[in-house]
Amino acid sequence: MIEHVESAGQASQDQYPSPIPTGGVIGILGGGQLGRMTAIAAARLGYKVHIFSPEPNAPAFEVSRFHTCASFDDTAALETFAAAVDVITCEMEHVPLKTLEVVSAFKPLRPNVDAFRICQNRVLEKSFLNDIDTKTADWVAIDSFEKLEKSYRGGFDNAILKIAFAGYDGKGQARFDPGLSEADLKKTWNDIFGKDNEKGSAILEAIVPFERELSVIVARDLNGGNAIYDTVENVHKNHILSRTYAPAPVSAAIRQNARGIALKIAEALDIHGLLAVEMFLNPDGEILVNELAPRPHNSGHWTIDATYTDQFEQLVRAISGLPLGLPDRWADAEMINLIGDDVTNVSHHLEAPTTRLHLYGKESIRPGRKMGHATIVKPLTD
Repeated sequence: MIEHVESAGQASQDQYPSPIPTGGVIGILGGGQLGRMTAIAAARLGYKVHIFSPEPNAPAFEVSRFHTCASFDDTAALETFAAAVDVITCEMEHVPLKTLEVVSAFKPLRPNVDAFRICQNRVLEKSFLNDIDTKTADWVAIDSFEKLEKSYRGGFDNAILKIAFAGYDGKGQARFDPGLSEADLKKTWNDIFGKDNEKGSAILEAIVPFERELSVIVARDLNGGNAIYDTVENVHKNHILSRTYAPAPVSAAIRQNARGIALKIAEALDIHGLLAVEMFLNPDGEILVNELAPRPHNSGHWTIDATYTDQFEQLVRAISGLPLGLPDRWADAEMINLIGDDVTNVSHHLEAPTTRLHLYGKESIRPGRKMGHATIVKPLTD
């Protein structure tokens, strides 16, 4: 059985703040599949959901009681939205900070604005992690082509350039191998930041010869109590998560170490809600933190079918003042992402007796677009 870790000062259930009452409204910024699955979980607990998304026909609109389709820059629409809900959360970390500041002036935003500020900016994120003595790959902040060339020649010649803002699924990234000319460097810089643009915010990160990619999701309630999911292994294809294995096929000590690192970060950020922590496991057993996401995470979809309380319900509980649920596995699981055309051939998932299919209701199929997932449930190993 997976240990349900609690912080030393976790309050007993009768000490929880008064929860949002049944029938209350949870506001979610973003209308993608993460918002959709959060809305479904909220409905199970008797809450209504109001989705705010700039995307017409957003998948979460189909399963929410209320929705607003407006730009994240539309202050009037944001204020009307915030006034109509009891608490606000996000289904993605790249909601503009100005948007978060506007809505948090009306209702509680969970997690807090500072957590999003740090997780949105790779320079701030890496600095924060190093400041709390958490290991990362070696990196350097890049704010100009001149700094890129100097850093590349100064030892970061086997590295990845990652834009500071809004990069995900491999977008806004470029790998640099040793021996590149100035023209090669310049072309890659122009591809990312635009021709003749000498300025840009990014990090240059040394390539890590890792053995596996791991992740851990932590939930923290309003009193600092926590529930930590087991450590999983993630396998990427074309920079997009392809499969997740729960638990990760590593030693119990490594799994526990990864969970401890994730909890340390969540406490330092004072997360009320969820935090996903992506990590590299080196061949010598060392764990390096790669990225943070203060929201539900693709690598946690398996929890819907193989844990007592899935990540989406846990988020609703955490931000609404409810006691956290048990994060333990009752089964092992393998989660398979359905990307692009994968969704046109799902009959074998439907026919498999221990596989659960989840489709996101997206109207158009595009290469690289997450259209759904399937979870293979397996006998519990420990």
